[in-house]
Amino acid sequence: MSERKGILKAAGVLGSATILSRIMGMVRDMVTSRLFGAGMATDAFFAAFQIPNLLRRFFAEGALTAAFVPTFSETLVQEGGERARELANLCFTLLTIVIGLVTILGIVFSPLIVRLMFPGFSATPGKFELTVVLNRVMFPYLFFISLVALCMGILNTLRHFFTPAISTVFLNIAMIVCALALRPFYQYPITALAVGVLVGGLIQLGLQVPVLWRMGYPIRPRFGFNHPKLKKIALLMLPATLGVGVYYLNITVGNILASLLPQGSVSYLYYAQRLFEFPQGVFTVSVAQAVLPTMSRQAAEGKLSDMKDSLNYGVRLTLFITIPSLVGLMVCAEPLMALLFMGGQFDHDMALQSARALIYYSLGLSCVALVRVLAPAFYALQDTKTPVVTAFIAFLLNLAFSLWLMGPLLHGGLALASSLSALVNMSLLFWLLRRKTGLLGGRRILRTALSALAGSLLAGAAAWWATGLVDWSLDGQKLVKAGGLALAVLLAVGCYSVAMYLLHSEEMLEFGAILKRKLGRG
Repeated sequence: MSERKGILKAAGVLGSATILSRIMGMVRDMVTSRLFGAGMATDAFFAAFQIPNLLRRFFAEGALTAAFVPTFSETLVQEGGERARELANLCFTLLTIVIGLVTILGIVFSPLIVRLMFPGFSATPGKFELTVVLNRVMFPYLFFISLVALCMGILNTLRHFFTPAISTVFLNIAMIVCALALRPFYQYPITALAVGVLVGGLIQLGLQVPVLWRMGYPIRPRFGFNHPKLKKIALLMLPATLGVGVYYLNITVGNILASLLPQGSVSYLYYAQRLFEFPQGVFTVSVAQAVLPTMSRQAAEGKLSDMKDSLNYGVRLTLFITIPSLVGLMVCAEPLMALLFMGGQFDHDMALQSARALIYYSLGLSCVALVRVLAPAFYALQDTKTPVVTAFIAFLLNLAFSLWLMGPLLHGGLALASSLSALVNMSLLFWLLRRKTGLLGGRRILRTALSALAGSLLAGAAAWWATGLVDWSLDGQKLVKAGGLALAVLLAVGCYSVAMYLLHSEEMLEFGAILKRKLGRG
């Protein structure tokens, strides 16, 4: 199997599993919006959940994955499975100790952390205290999910993608069940949702470990932390922490500043982020996870040309999906919010405020997605320093843009600032990677981008017409709204597919060939 087909197959497996997970995530958010709306309780929950979640994205799924996967791949290729198993167990043991200590410290110092990250909450009676309680309940989630991230890195390197991707379904199920069943038992009903996070994290870890055992990587305690590869991973992690996590750091800065804005701003940004991350979770993250082990193996074997070809393919696939997704999210921002979240405690004004944030976030969708694909190219080359430079510049610009735009645009300005900083980060990564490795096939990438943009504008116009047939401000009428949005999506997908086929898009023709083979086998 060629590397391209391997990447596409892995991305397809990840995407299929993640679609189910994201759908369940949407169901979870629909339940949350109807039960709790967008106000003090949801602001407190989303803020409290963000603290362990941010650490997870920075240190576990971000820095640890970026440092561990290339090193683990190198060990597996050059030294064999026994040495790779030894390294995996050493990492698992050390991570258990370190994250366990971090979790205990996070629970103890939760009041200080909340006060520093969300200074505006103290102005509302009870809001700060509720956030502290919820943060303490959910902080152990960091422990479970960090170990899950390590297991995911091992399994992905071994070309097993399904279990890590599908495991988040159970997090969403746990949150939904706990919110519905345990809500009456707490003084603050939203505490039940926090308990669901903790239960979901434990279930996720329980799904990974048996799969590792079946694949010949049993998890056992192993000490001896002077192992040279372990030290190498630790050194790579230090700069990778900022390099991978700048997007999430920018989101955090936005939420800190949002705590100073009118009540509900943190919730508006959260609901917008959930829809904004849907296409990323379904496809972009799938491509990034699929291409990193491939590029790491090619780099370890000294095949730089093959690595660049894999990267070029990953970038073009990302643009092929994210550009129409960008246009679709902007056109359908209000319909999506009205259909998915409007009802119960969540009214039309809340839907409009959330849609406003979604539009501004969507402007940077392709840039954020490309950062997730480009940064691993540096890590595959075991260069974690270069992305730090671009990340730091992007972070400073995000802070400056946020302070400038939050006055006139409120929470929408914070979302726009995140998109602008992502544009800078992506541009710098492209430029520096080209200087480091030589030509990256820019003409093919540009051709894909322009073709996708042309097709997306046609698809967006069709979706705009279809969404205009429905009054989204009315309560209820879920079937009418679902029908209107479904018509918009079908027209947009049809127009985009036809346009890309007529433009002889390589990606569209390749997807078509795969579909023909599948139908032929059927």
